[in-house]
Amino acid sequence: MEKIAFLGLGHMGEPMARQLLAAGHPLTVWNRTPRKADDLVAAGASAAPDPGAAVRDADVVITMLAGPDAVRAVADAVLPALRPGAYWVEMSTIGPEVVRELADRVPAGVTLVDAPVMGSTDKAAAGRLGILAGGDAAGVEHVLARFGPVTRTGAPGTGAALKLVVNTAVMGGVALVAEAMKLADALGLDESTAKDALAGGPLSGAVGRAFATDVHFGNDLAVKDIALATRTTSLPAMEAVLRQFEAVAADPELVHEDIARAVPRIRAPRTT
Repeated sequence: MEKIAFLGLGHMGEPMARQLLAAGHPLTVWNRTPRKADDLVAAGASAAPDPGAAVRDADVVITMLAGPDAVRAVADAVLPALRPGAYWVEMSTIGPEVVRELADRVPAGVTLVDAPVMGSTDKAAAGRLGILAGGDAAGVEHVLARFGPVTRTGAPGTGAALKLVVNTAVMGGVALVAEAMKLADALGLDESTAKDALAGGPLSGAVGRAFATDVHFGNDLAVKDIALATRTTSLPAMEAVLRQFEAVAADPELVHEDIARAVPRIRAPRTT
């Protein structure tokens, strides 16, 4: 079994690391806040004091971090410590441009795979995420399959690119459902009747996500992902969605809450 280093034990990373432990992989973990590793250590993982120490003997390194800046900071510590023959699987949502930047920095003999995920915390805990793997993923596909079905997307960076497409559709759908419900409110319609009608149509998945209560994807992360998308090409509708989520994330009580918490804020009547 490959020795695996898992860096980033947030809402997604912690349950994903548990899947590797359950499969019997020797696992070393690191997180910026060390106490978040305690439960995994109790379950059999080893905790490293810093990213470089975590990856030094690893066959496979997995990073699941908040965004481009966090990945760049960890890369500074990790890259000098990666051994020849190792795989670095970058699973954060950072966009293809940052993946190409990392690929230029990876030392000879190390393979970088971009493999962001589709799904939220519930699927991470159940091992039912969708994995979008770009680059030469053949050597780690069996490891990625521990998290859920693997889709090979093509050249390096294509996994990160497709993840932006998927997340753009999800966030746009949630905002659209919120505004549709706001219109229903303004027209005096019964909330359950309007919600059921939307759930029975082409927006059914977006309705489910807009009213989900058992998953987590922070509003701050939504802002980050939509911003990555709108910097890539002209997306007028998503630029409006970005403004909606920026307003929600500006609230200290909502910034790290799930995107479903944005729906009541978007639905709220505008005050003057």
